[in-house]
Amino acid sequence: MKYKNMPIEKSSGAIIFRKDKGERLYLLLHYEWGHWDFPKGHIEKGESLEETARREVKEETGIEDVEFVKGFKETIKYFYKIPRTRISSVRGKQGENIMKFVTFFLAKSKTKKIKLTEHIGYEWLPYEKALEKLTFKTAKQILQKSEEFLV
Repeated sequence: MKYKNMPIEKSSGAIIFRKDKGERLYLLLHYEWGHWDFPKGHIEKGESLEETARREVKEETGIEDVEFVKGFKETIKYFYKIPRTRISSVRGKQGENIMKFVTFFLAKSKTKKIKLTEHIGYEWLPYEKALEKLTFKTAKQILQKSEEFLV
């Protein structure tokens, strides 16, 4: 795969957790394409990575009380192909490969009930179940780093 002229997409998101009866639960979103992942989205002009993560969490879940955990910021990289049925917000064309970078923050919330706007479902899960449920290897890796950071 040639990377030199490949379009690049940058996003930001958050691994959200809350405590319930002493147990840490992580928020996973069920995306319309069928996969389970964390809230994330494109960076708007003039936004910092943290501002983007906060905005995306609010837009996708209704959560407003996110409290970012100091010292945790991880970036993952992966490739995807723009579906022929989707208009891309990056400069790529339908069917073209995109290199995507997503910076994740770790954030705590006390909110339990989620207001979905873009997704078909959600679950609050303990670490092991969340790890099993996540679809992509990169998401599993970022969850592992989050859990290690908190322990």
